Amino acid sequence: MKHSQLICTALLALSICLPVQAAQTGTDDYLTPELRRDVEALKKAYQAKPTTRGNYNERAMTAWHWLNAYSLTGKSLPVNMTQSVRPGVKGKIGKGVMAGLDYYLDELVMLDEHPGALGSLTSDNLGPFESKSLATLRQQYTVGNKAIITGGGFLVARHFRPGYGVYQTNDPAADNYVTIKSSNERVTFRADEFPLAGMHGGFRGADPALMFRVAEGTLEPGDVVTFTYGDVTGGGRGLQMNSASSDYMPFPIYVDFDGSNHVYALPELHFKVSGTTVAGVHGFAPSVLRPGEIFTLSVRAQDRYYNRAKAPVPAFIVFANGQEIGRTPAGDDAIRLIDGLSFASEGVYRITIASGDGEITGVGNPILVSKDARKVFWGETHGHSGFAEGIDTPDRFMQWARDDARLDFVTHSEHDIWMDDFEWQVLIDNVNKYTIPGQFEAFLGYEWTTQNIDGGHHNVLFRNRGQYQRMPNQLYPTLSSLYAALRASVPTDDVLVIPHAHQAGDYRQSDPELENLVEIMSQHGTFEWFGRMYLKYGHQVGFIAASDNHLAQPGYTSAKPGYMSQRGGLAAVMAKDKSRDAIFDAMKSLNTYATTGDKIILDVKVNDTAMGQRAPFAEQRIVKGRVVGTAPIDAITIIKNDVEVWQKDYLTQESGRFSDDETFYVSFDSASVPMHPGDNPRGTRGWHGTLQVTGADLVDFSATDFLNSDFNQLERDEANPALLHFSTGTRGDTSSIQLKLKNIKRRAQVKIALKPATEQGSPARFRPTGTSPASVVELSFADLKRGETHQVLPFDVYNDRVTLRRVIKDGPMDVRFTFEDAGASQGDYYFVRVKQANDAMAWSSPIWIGGFPSR
Repeated sequence: MKHSQLICTALLALSICLPVQAAQTGTDDYLTPELRRDVEALKKAYQAKPTTRGNYNERAMTAWHWLNAYSLTGKSLPVNMTQSVRPGVKGKIGKGVMAGLDYYLDELVMLDEHPGALGSLTSDNLGPFESKSLATLRQQYTVGNKAIITGGGFLVARHFRPGYGVYQTNDPAADNYVTIKSSNERVTFRADEFPLAGMHGGFRGADPALMFRVAEGTLEPGDVVTFTYGDVTGGGRGLQMNSASSDYMPFPIYVDFDGSNHVYALPELHFKVSGTTVAGVHGFAPSVLRPGEIFTLSVRAQDRYYNRAKAPVPAFIVFANGQEIGRTPAGDDAIRLIDGLSFASEGVYRITIASGDGEITGVGNPILVSKDARKVFWGETHGHSGFAEGIDTPDRFMQWARDDARLDFVTHSEHDIWMDDFEWQVLIDNVNKYTIPGQFEAFLGYEWTTQNIDGGHHNVLFRNRGQYQRMPNQLYPTLSSLYAALRASVPTDDVLVIPHAHQAGDYRQSDPELENLVEIMSQHGTFEWFGRMYLKYGHQVGFIAASDNHLAQPGYTSAKPGYMSQRGGLAAVMAKDKSRDAIFDAMKSLNTYATTGDKIILDVKVNDTAMGQRAPFAEQRIVKGRVVGTAPIDAITIIKNDVEVWQKDYLTQESGRFSDDETFYVSFDSASVPMHPGDNPRGTRGWHGTLQVTGADLVDFSATDFLNSDFNQLERDEANPALLHFSTGTRGDTSSIQLKLKNIKRRAQVKIALKPATEQGSPARFRPTGTSPASVVELSFADLKRGETHQVLPFDVYNDRVTLRRVIKDGPMDVRFTFEDAGASQGDYYFVRVKQANDAMAWSSPIWIGGFPSR
């Protein structure tokens, strides 16, 4: 990667980063003569007098051009420099903002005038290291031309995203033991702690990080310092590696030269993490085909963490509706393609995959073969790599989208506040590098990033593969200024702005020619309420979902602990073909729908008008639709003008005597709607505890969406076969445990003991993060009414709920529905929500009846 990562210190109350390479001045100056003149004047001015409110914007503008010119040399800039140099800042400029600019001016001077001060890092083994393995890593630091004196030392930081082991220096026989050693025998070290916030510490507040301070002696230029992660010489097993594979796993180190607690980032090495043994398989195919249309099916062997599985990969047999349609050979490659497939007859084809011995099984997405159904293309409009506060390279991001997720289109939308001109050029180049016209379309874009009080997060996508200039938050800090800048530079038909909820976009304002879609679901949570707020304020917008994944895994993503606790969403686009213009036009014209990651096929019309469109006014309205699910359909709901007006349950067994064996769901759900208007959503509610069945035999159990093996737990107690231990979370969605029971007695009961759990996620501005109390829920089978009973758990203004349901076996997976309604109001709108038995969801874009759009 061509940049350092973010580091923040509580000591200075601002983010501190330093690059590791210096530019050369002279005849090959990277600055133009005019900018060199301005830079030299700025150096003299700020060295003579610190930045004031009166001169901040002028100084910041020169620094902005300076740092971006330097970035285009391809050398490293600290990622948070771009966040702290903000020429467009409005209102009162605080002391921390001014001090931050002066700090980064010091860094720019060092880059410009003092190369070689920071030395270099190397390693004798960059991997790959197997996912979740116990490994030993080493980094060797050679001291540069600036000595490190007593009191100085090294901050050995951890990136907050990957989830590798927590460093410790107390027990040599335990895991994650970290040591330091110098080639200079006169130098000794002592372990200390350093309060650290940001990507390499506590992301939303300072956490203690490991600091090795020089206790005696001085590290001279040329001395070598070795850092060993997972040192096994004292009997330990190594460092616990993270679960997500990566081509660029950071183990950041910072140096303090003199004990001032001013730490400088050293260059990050490219450690690699690979997948582990085969645990599953998944198939990827087009969702809608014409009879006889030739297509390719991708068979992907994966480990339990969604990574590509390591070799050996077994041979697989692929079936469609039980009939064999192809095979893949055994070998080293985790992804195999079967070309030349087709289906002659119309209908729904369901893909199943099995290894030759039947030990590894999986499914593919459903395929609808129809001569007239609208084509559905799948994409990702919002995902990140290590160019922001995430992990991995921009190339791997694109390769995952194209090869692992088999997307039809993608946007790599890095945060503008952490982006320089070099990184923006990389995104431009990758759009051209990875686009395959008619097969895989990459759209250029970025994320305009600010807190919700200043407008909230918005993704900006461009239609064409040109040299577009981004309109970053540093220069355009308000939503209205972003709209104006985009309108002034790009035709409105060629740019698309998409707000999302976890740093909530301001739904009170929207440019109707730019802001055509709203993201209502991502790994951060399920936020249907957010899209509904845009509709209530009169904006004509469609719905999509995205992953917002930060591990370079766009389009096919498992949940992660903490802030990213849900599966990644997908954008479904109904376009005439898989061309660049057709896909972009479909998004601009609201021909979209959202899913929570499953490729559910959904089509909805009102009075024969397609989703996202406005029908002529009529008092009689007929809502028709079809859902081809990836699992049995649970319920379909129609929402009219923010009110649920119709619902049909396809899953609940409402009556009848218990049979010899029955299936029940225990479901947990919590709202994500903010307590106060304009606030960020409520955080993820944790559900941690035990579930005990009495009065029936617990034959088997499974989870519907416990997709994160680092976080979710569901296991039987070793001593009590009727007792389960579980851990999951909900944020606007549902998470369920499936129970298979026998010998059910009338007095049967499910007893759930819940532990206290603190909410997690983007913090609300007005409502403090809450901790749900310990509680006991008792759900009796005798209380089942129409196959269901539940208990409400009031918490703050919320009514969280635990539900027990008796469900039918082998419910329908292909459903058509019709609802007749009447209305006298112009501008009524309808949209459909689908929920499946596996807790996956889909939402149609709205359809309006009469009225007129916002202008």
